[in-house]
Amino acid sequence: MATMRGSARLFKALRPSFSQGQRRMVSTGSGSKSWRPLVLGAMSAGAGAFGVYKYAESQRSVLKDIQSMAPQPVHAANLPEAQPSVWSGGKNNALYLWIHLKPNANVKEVAKVAAKLQKYVDQVVDPKTKDEDDEVLAGVGFGPNFYKQVGGNVKQDFTFAHRKGTLGDMPSSGGDVFFHAKCNTQSKLFELAHLLMRSLPADCVDSAEDIYSFVYKNGRDLSGFIDGTENPADDESRQNVAVEPGTGGSYVITQKWIHQFNVIDNEKDKNMEAWVGRSRPDSMELSRKSITSHVARMTGGNAYNQKKKFEMVRQSMPFGTVTGGAGLFFIGYCASPDNLNFMIDRMVGAGGDGHSDDIMRLTKNVKGTYWYFPGVGELSKLA
Repeated sequence: MATMRGSARLFKALRPSFSQGQRRMVSTGSGSKSWRPLVLGAMSAGAGAFGVYKYAESQRSVLKDIQSMAPQPVHAANLPEAQPSVWSGGKNNALYLWIHLKPNANVKEVAKVAAKLQKYVDQVVDPKTKDEDDEVLAGVGFGPNFYKQVGGNVKQDFTFAHRKGTLGDMPSSGGDVFFHAKCNTQSKLFELAHLLMRSLPADCVDSAEDIYSFVYKNGRDLSGFIDGTENPADDESRQNVAVEPGTGGSYVITQKWIHQFNVIDNEKDKNMEAWVGRSRPDSMELSRKSITSHVARMTGGNAYNQKKKFEMVRQSMPFGTVTGGAGLFFIGYCASPDNLNFMIDRMVGAGGDGHSDDIMRLTKNVKGTYWYFPGVGELSKLA
């Protein structure tokens, strides 16, 4: 970075940081630091991002004077931190490792392995040399029975009930431990999954499935529609939606959807757009749409730009092969399971009006459940 010349020019460069109010430096959970908003109730606080500038020795005294004029950092070490996978942005690839344990498994030892997830991540990618291109952002969640067995406590019930609908069921598949990791290099995710599986106690796993996802056509679903159009975009919104206040935990839904390509490849675009409630090329919401359209089911009504009752941070991505089946691995993070129950109920007509979601004409749900991703502090206690 070129040396700044003169205090006036320096102040001009720093002014945007001042005008945004106080900000603080927080950990992304992946070992790196970034400047992000800190939410304190209805307020946002922190300090100007001085650390991003590196000035020549001759300018240090000027910088010191300018810094003295800025709001001081807010140190909020007592605020709970979420795991790295919860609200961070996406990568080119993702790992979803779904594990069922045997009834006689030593759950305490399994929990210790899970709690050391970041240690295994650091074995895959050296934290001293990593950057955004090769970093791995990972988190671990637990099923309700497992988490209770290892002494974990939650504020809200996150039991996933089997749901039946006229266009298909949403099975409750259960599970004990679930790892979600994101990286731009799939081989690193494979390495992580292999390391985790061989680190678990011997003969404790009843069944496991590792799924690797990818970015398709710059963020489209395999159906051709743009995925996650209504996802919260900025960091502050994503944290508010995904992280439970007071714990740093997150309630997570995972579902495996297998697409019906015989329908997708042959159905008219107009019909599929009516089922989704958006145009296929640009994801524009249709001004007139059925109450059974996916948009209407998720928002709670078929009015144009209907105000959403609930939100989630979606981290869903396409997966699969042409010959072995492919679709969408759906994963969403929320501060409360109420968000998840509202949306899932409305997909199968359990939301009070009896209507099912037309998007289930394009894809079939074959596996699903809820998990609790403890906050970093909660997770460390399991180690």
